[in-house]
Amino acid sequence: MTEAISADRQLSVLRDLAERELSRGILPFWEAHAFADDGTLRGGVSDDLDYLDDLPRHAVLAARILWTFSAAAEALPAQRERHLATARRALDVLVGPMWDPQHGGVFWSLGPDGSVLDDRKQVYAQAFAVYGLARWARVADDDAALERALWLAGALDASARDLEFGGYVEALARDWSPTTRLALSELDPDVPKSMNTNLHVLEALTELLRASADLAVRESLETLLRTTLDCIVADAPFAHCKLYFDESWDPRSDGVSYGHDIETSWLLWDAWETLARHGLADADLEWRTREASLGLAEAVRARGVDADGAVLYAGTPDGPTDRDRHWWPQAEGVVGWLNAFQLGGRAEDRHAVIRTWDFIETHVKDHEHGEWFARLGPDNRPLSGGTGDLKMGPWKCPYHNARACLEVLRRIEA
Repeated sequence: MTEAISADRQLSVLRDLAERELSRGILPFWEAHAFADDGTLRGGVSDDLDYLDDLPRHAVLAARILWTFSAAAEALPAQRERHLATARRALDVLVGPMWDPQHGGVFWSLGPDGSVLDDRKQVYAQAFAVYGLARWARVADDDAALERALWLAGALDASARDLEFGGYVEALARDWSPTTRLALSELDPDVPKSMNTNLHVLEALTELLRASADLAVRESLETLLRTTLDCIVADAPFAHCKLYFDESWDPRSDGVSYGHDIETSWLLWDAWETLARHGLADADLEWRTREASLGLAEAVRARGVDADGAVLYAGTPDGPTDRDRHWWPQAEGVVGWLNAFQLGGRAEDRHAVIRTWDFIETHVKDHEHGEWFARLGPDNRPLSGGTGDLKMGPWKCPYHNARACLEVLRRIEA
C-alpha cells in the first residue's frame, strides 16, 4: 500500500485484503488438506502439498482448527454451515481419540494409527482444548461442549494452578499428578513455568468467560492477568516478556521473543476488556493492562522489526539474535499494532500494521500452493528441514493467520 493513500483508506484496503485472504486463501487450504477422507486428522502437509501421514497427530493442532473454523463460522455468516462442518470434524477428533476416557483432558499426541503416543497432560494443550471448545460451544450453541470446557478449566485450576505463587505449571502426568517431564518442546528448557503456557491459559480463560459468564472462570482470569503483569511482563530496560521461570517466578532465561511480546500486547487487553464486560471495575488494573499493552507493542516496533518490515524471531535485551521470519509473529504483529493504534492512537502503530501486512503479502504468502510459508531466512527465502517448516504440522496451523484476518474484520468497519 502506498504512502499516498490516506490512513483511513489504508485500513479499509487492509480489511478487504484480510477478508479475501481468509475466505479465498487460508480457510480453503485447511478445508482441502487438514483431514483425510475418513475424517482423521493428517500428520502433516509439505510446501508442495505432499501428505506426511507418518507424523504424529497433536491435540494442539486439532484444537486450533476447531477454534479457527468456529470463529470463521461466526464472522462469515454466508459460509457458516460450511465452516461449522470443518469445525465439527476437528471437534470429533479432539473429544474422540484425543480425549482421555479415564482421566479426562487431551493427550499430547497420537500415533499415525490412532494409538496414544504421548499421554502427558501438557497444560499448553489443555488450554487450547478449552479455547477451541469454548468458541465452538458459543457459536454452535453446544451445551455439552461448554460443560466439557468448564470441566477442563476446573481440572487445570485443581491440578496445575499454583495457589502460592500464582500462574500455572507446565505439565502433569496423565492422571493429573505432578511429573518431571515439563518441557513443551525440544527447544524449551525443562522449567516449572513459562510465559508461553501461561499466556495461552489466559487466552483460553478469556474465551471461556465470553462463552459462559462463569464467576469461577472470571476469578481465574483476573488472577492470572494480575500474575502476568506482576511476574512475566518486564518494563526495564524496555517492555518485554520474560520467558522461563522457576516455581516462584525467578527468571531462568534472558531471551526475548518478539512474536510472543506483540501477541501478549493484545491478548492482555482482550482479557481486560472481557473482564470489564463481565462486571469487573478496577481502574488500576485497567491502567496497568493498558500501559503494558502499549509498552510491549512499542518495544517490538522499535527493537524487533527488520528494515524490510519483518517481525524478527528472537533476541536478548541487547538486540536480535535470530533474524529468521516465522509466519506467526507476522500475523500477531498485524493484530498487536492494530490493537495498540486503537488503544493509543499512535500513527507509528498504524504504519506498522500496514507495513507488516505488506511484508506478508510480498514474502510470507505462498502464491503458488496456498497458505503461508512457515519460516523464511534473513533473505526472505522459504526454509525447510524440520516439522516446524511444514504448511501443516504439530506447530503449523490456521490459528495465528486466520485469527489475524478475523481481528482485522472485527476491528475495522467495512
